[in-house]
Amino acid sequence: MIHRTHIGLFGRRNAGKSSLVNAITGQALSVVSSTPGTTTDPVRKTMELLPLGPVMVIDTPGFDDEGALGQLRVKKTREILREVDIAVLVVDCTVGLTGVDQELIGLFEQQSTPCLIAANKCDLAPCEVAYALACSALTGQGIHELKESLARLISQKAQPALLADLINPGDFVVLVTPIDASAPKDRMILPQVQTIRAVLDTNAVSVATQVPELAQVLATLKTPPALVVTDSQVFKEVAEIVPSHIPLTSFSILFARYKGFLGAAIESVNALQNLTPGTNILIVEGCTHHRQCDDIGTVKLPRWIEAKLGHTIAFTFCAGHEFPEDLSPYALVLHCGGCMLNARAVQLRRDEALAQGVPFTNYGVAIAWLQGILERCLLNGRLQ
Repeated sequence: MIHRTHIGLFGRRNAGKSSLVNAITGQALSVVSSTPGTTTDPVRKTMELLPLGPVMVIDTPGFDDEGALGQLRVKKTREILREVDIAVLVVDCTVGLTGVDQELIGLFEQQSTPCLIAANKCDLAPCEVAYALACSALTGQGIHELKESLARLISQKAQPALLADLINPGDFVVLVTPIDASAPKDRMILPQVQTIRAVLDTNAVSVATQVPELAQVLATLKTPPALVVTDSQVFKEVAEIVPSHIPLTSFSILFARYKGFLGAAIESVNALQNLTPGTNILIVEGCTHHRQCDDIGTVKLPRWIEAKLGHTIAFTFCAGHEFPEDLSPYALVLHCGGCMLNARAVQLRRDEALAQGVPFTNYGVAIAWLQGILERCLLNGRLQ
């Protein structure tokens, strides 16, 4: 199960962030130029950084960019800061620590983001920044030490469990994976793939099926499955087919637990029943998939919520790495399982919502609540 640590490089324009990214990754990943503002959009690269393991290295635009377009770039940089597990402040040795650098340090501290200061261009001027690691992307000086420092910055934590504490070796796990207009062509979505891998890692057996074949699959198995995991959007149909003594949950609920925000999702879901006509819900997708005519986030969830409440609700939608800083217009944030986001990014969104007094729940939890089967889908408390 890949759980990548996200490492972001931040700093002023022309401090050498892109050059350091290239030096760290060993590839000419980012365009390098002496012209300030060359990096106009975040650039991402996955790699292995031992002993830390799999990481995502992110190059960001300069935090001192100017003009209307520059401010949009700075906004993108702020968005990246909200998702990284480690921040690297790149300081130019020929300039020293500036007010922009101090502002970034303040933001790191505000969000409790572990930070390392890399004083680049030490081949041109001595490093005079306290607690900084002197390095040069041009000559390679200090790059090995920088990578080792990054690997040590976050202590190794136990991998959060997706399924390991719910099933045993030899168990059968049935996965209900609808293939409809919203399914990616010739592929399965990431939560389904990761769940299959989690079953295999536990030395259990996964059986994948669609709703029409589910009853036949259950009847064919000589031993009842230890767990049925379904796509949340077919909760109602699956709950009617799966006998009540067989544990049932969804990919979305499992991923909310895996990403560390299931508790808040459960506590906040009752806010749905208090929504008055015209109140606004923010529905958030962690990815930017192409939406089909019966999309779960923009079509099905709004329809189910209004049918349950019996009146009209206003809905606002956002996707990908975008997430509003001001959540005051919303009575509720309804987030997907977050499979395309790292845990820190989703947890920070949760924290920002709750700090502003806005309940924060999840697709799977909300759909189970709407269908009246939430307690069952939380495995009668095993997932809480």
